[in-house]
Amino acid sequence: MTSRSRAARRRRLPLRYLLPSLFLVALSAMLMLRGYVHSEILADHRVQPPAATDQVPEEIIEGGPVIAQRDGKPATFSVPDHKLVLTFDDGPDPEWTPKVLDVLAEHDAHGVFFVTGTMASRHPELVRRMVDEGHELGLHTFNHPDLSFQSRSRIDWELTQNQLALAGAAGVRTSLFRPPYSSFSNAMDNKSWPVTEYIGSLGYLTVVNNTDSEDWKRPGADEIIRRATPRGGEGAIVLMHDSGGDRSQTVEALDRFLPSLKEKGYEFTNLTEALNAPSAHTPVTGAARWQGVAWVTAVGISENVTGVLVAGLAVIGVLVFARFGLMLVLSFVHARKVRSRNFRWGPPVTEPVTVLVPAYNEAKCIVNTVTSLTASDHPVEVIVIDDGSSDGTARIVEDLRIPNVRVVRQQNAGKPAALNRGLANASHDLIVMMDGDTVFEAATVRELVQPFGDPRVGAVAGNAKVGNRDTLIGAWQHIEYVMGFNLDRRMYDVLGCMPTIPGAVGAFRRSALERIGGMSEDTLAEDTDVTMALHRDGWKVVYAENARAWTEAPESVQQLWSQRYRWSYGTMQAIWKHRRALVDKGPSGRFGRVGLPLVSLFMVLAPLLAPLIDVFLLYGLVFGDTGKTVLAWLGVLAIQAVCAAYAFRLDKERMTHLVSLPLQQILYRQLMYVVLLQSWITALTGGRLRWQKLRRTGVVEMPGAAAPAGARPAEPERRPVA
Repeated sequence: MTSRSRAARRRRLPLRYLLPSLFLVALSAMLMLRGYVHSEILADHRVQPPAATDQVPEEIIEGGPVIAQRDGKPATFSVPDHKLVLTFDDGPDPEWTPKVLDVLAEHDAHGVFFVTGTMASRHPELVRRMVDEGHELGLHTFNHPDLSFQSRSRIDWELTQNQLALAGAAGVRTSLFRPPYSSFSNAMDNKSWPVTEYIGSLGYLTVVNNTDSEDWKRPGADEIIRRATPRGGEGAIVLMHDSGGDRSQTVEALDRFLPSLKEKGYEFTNLTEALNAPSAHTPVTGAARWQGVAWVTAVGISENVTGVLVAGLAVIGVLVFARFGLMLVLSFVHARKVRSRNFRWGPPVTEPVTVLVPAYNEAKCIVNTVTSLTASDHPVEVIVIDDGSSDGTARIVEDLRIPNVRVVRQQNAGKPAALNRGLANASHDLIVMMDGDTVFEAATVRELVQPFGDPRVGAVAGNAKVGNRDTLIGAWQHIEYVMGFNLDRRMYDVLGCMPTIPGAVGAFRRSALERIGGMSEDTLAEDTDVTMALHRDGWKVVYAENARAWTEAPESVQQLWSQRYRWSYGTMQAIWKHRRALVDKGPSGRFGRVGLPLVSLFMVLAPLLAPLIDVFLLYGLVFGDTGKTVLAWLGVLAIQAVCAAYAFRLDKERMTHLVSLPLQQILYRQLMYVVLLQSWITALTGGRLRWQKLRRTGVVEMPGAAAPAGARPAEPERRPVA
């Protein structure tokens, strides 16, 4: 391979990065397009107050409701007697426009629909129906702004986009135009007339009205009919609306108005027919037609995508609140049960325990880890399995010369192999496993093994805590551990489907591990894998809240990313590996039909959908009702704060760390979302993820723990905080 091809491979963006980036760009584009066609982006809702009329030609003020430019001069036209041109503004509306069209079809009447580009883009089928049934279309701008506030380029853009929507929806252009917020021709003033004059110079007929039904006021069908009826057989252009609110009175009035005036000799026609002029419609073909189709298609996709997103937001809202509710209720049930004076797991467990410490390049942490075990108030045998370390980890432990601490060396084979090697060398039937960067309190081992007084218990999850919480990213992980992991473990304990024994602090019956074949190397989350296997084998897995262990959490975004990427991908692997539990019988089936759905729902699917909350938060802040959006987000944050405060109270933690909770929800959660999304992509694309060693500092140690003689630990890079 040449150096150029190697460099090209290095520059190539991995699929797991490319797909999320493309997804984010596509989602942003869809939301922007939705905001555009819903008049949430680039919309201008200002309305010009009345102005002077001294610059408006007298023939316009005193003329008819149709205004055109003839040889550079303004001209007006009126509808002949006994002809009525019904015009409908602001549509098409998916509810009311079909009803208006039905009434017109029933009475064999035609009219002119002045459609906005936003509504035509969203409901092209109604625009096609209007044309197919013989009605005329007119432009009513794209976003319905008051054009007297706009520049000529914005006016051109409004007209062009409006025509684009008509071309895509019905394959036609139109020469009719009605300005938003317009009324009679005698209402033209010095602000609106220059706009009308400019639009006339572009070849459009500007159509106002001379009979206003005022149906938008909803005065009742009788009053709408009265106001829409011209006097003395005069012709008229009647203003009505088929959108913009409840138009039931308009539909009712039309159904009575049309036959009544037909009996009086009136004819309901299109505008150009009434004026004996060529059709306002011009067919659109070629590239212009395909541009319109592409536009309408893109809008349709954005509407469907955002519809799915809104549905997803509703689903995630239900899931989030259900999870919070379950956590609060079941955590209370768990705490009340295990803290009861009469609660006992069974006879006190006093037998010795083997503690397995898999270690790979843990020179900075291993002294603190082993030293904490020597202070245990329960008899322990410690086996440090050196997994091919290159930094002298094994030698450091051997130099400590601590009784009951042994070192087992092996070539680098991974954590599951190291644990199985330690299991083969263990002297006792109760096995405790911990990480090489973790320290135990004196009572941790004793508290961890007490549940084995119940012969049905096969494994016990301890209470893992973040030791290096004096940085912002450490504080965020501290909140996550206490609120997310430990509240979850209480909930899953009560439900009997604990998904994971944490690698930092867990205990197992040796016989239980041997029955399932020991620690599996099939997944990157061997702790989740083995826990699920124990459930399927019929063992109980419980949580010991007082078995506290202090672990060193990642201290950089890159390290945190690597760790959580492995965790989430490994969890997906474990769920897939044990998927047959869904159809099994006995204990495996019970776990499969209770545990697997809950774990999949709350640990994989819900977090994947949760970013919708933040997507709509950002969208609402920028384009929507900012006040309501902020209140909604603060409401969700308040619920999370209640859960977090309750979790901190159960764990007897100081509430001061919750000060960073709002910032955690804004920044930290986004990182977790992207990690989970990448894990999904890696799984779906058949990618392989390898174990990545995290950089350690040795900062976590037990207060007051003195290193034994002979210890030569590396200097910690930061002060201990546990």
